[in-house]
Amino acid sequence: MPAEWDRHEATWIGWPHYLQDWPGKFHPVPWVFGEMVRKIALGEIVRIHVNNAAHEKTARRILTKAGVDLSRVEFLRGKTNRNWTRDFGPIFVKNKKKIAVLDYQFNAWAKYEDWQLDNAVSTRVAKFLGVRKFPVRFGNHDIVLEGGAVDVNGSGTLLTTEQCLLQQEVQVRNPGLSRDDMNRVFRDFFGAPNVIWLKNGIAGDYDTHGHVDDLCRFVNPTTVVLCSEKNWKDENFAPLQENREILRDARLEDGSKIQIVELPMPGPLFFDGRRLPASYANFYIANAAVLVPTFNDPNDRIALGILAELISDRPVVGIHAVDLVLGLGAVHCLTQQQPAV
Repeated sequence: MPAEWDRHEATWIGWPHYLQDWPGKFHPVPWVFGEMVRKIALGEIVRIHVNNAAHEKTARRILTKAGVDLSRVEFLRGKTNRNWTRDFGPIFVKNKKKIAVLDYQFNAWAKYEDWQLDNAVSTRVAKFLGVRKFPVRFGNHDIVLEGGAVDVNGSGTLLTTEQCLLQQEVQVRNPGLSRDDMNRVFRDFFGAPNVIWLKNGIAGDYDTHGHVDDLCRFVNPTTVVLCSEKNWKDENFAPLQENREILRDARLEDGSKIQIVELPMPGPLFFDGRRLPASYANFYIANAAVLVPTFNDPNDRIALGILAELISDRPVVGIHAVDLVLGLGAVHCLTQQQPAV
């Protein structure tokens, strides 16, 4: 699996339609998607899942008003349950000549019962692109996974969390599988023999239950940004400190230490009494820009500045995500890169 900053042929997203993800606040969400597509399409094709012709027509109308060059956009029709393409869409792997699709199983984070349409997306995309599909298995076990559960440096190291993939009590993806079992899956299918297991994700992560893309991300082969909370009374303070200690002791695939850069957390964001998983770590590295969620918070500019210093070969731009994160995800959760060959 290549690193996200490697050259893309395309970015995949799913045009929003699931009203329950943004209860009472759905109306602004498609316009945020329009802004995301406008930025991404400057450097690559944007391929968009739509349910049907009417859904595509709505997307085209909004994208046109948002100033998107529609010659840079392709649509693939087929129903989905939700819009979190990072989690149910195909994870792409490649060699020097071609790409392929990792066909893992998606079951809506082991939480919801309506996931069957989303689980069929990888097969649909592989057929659309005419590429090979590899079923992700361990023995007789079909591996359940989501794209937001992992992050890679493209050189053999993968980040994930115990909360998401190892605990056997809440939202259990792969019952009975051990750390060693999952390490073999990541080695054999992702080309990542070096796996770093962090502990818990951030507060408010009710759906994904510990996804690493809200917590810690590679920005180059040797450097990660790690969310940091300075307020010791905040519920994120202790788990983020624990993850920092793990990273201090961890090593990259060549045995060297990881360079750790702290990324601030925005102030706690609530809707209807529920804390939301607002995090600057949920950024997406496209060919032409780095899209960073922002939250009308004083730390917005600090986070943008840190990422701009670390990823200096393309502009770093903010995407207003106060409405997006009501759906318990943000920019990275909605996108999935298709690498170029």
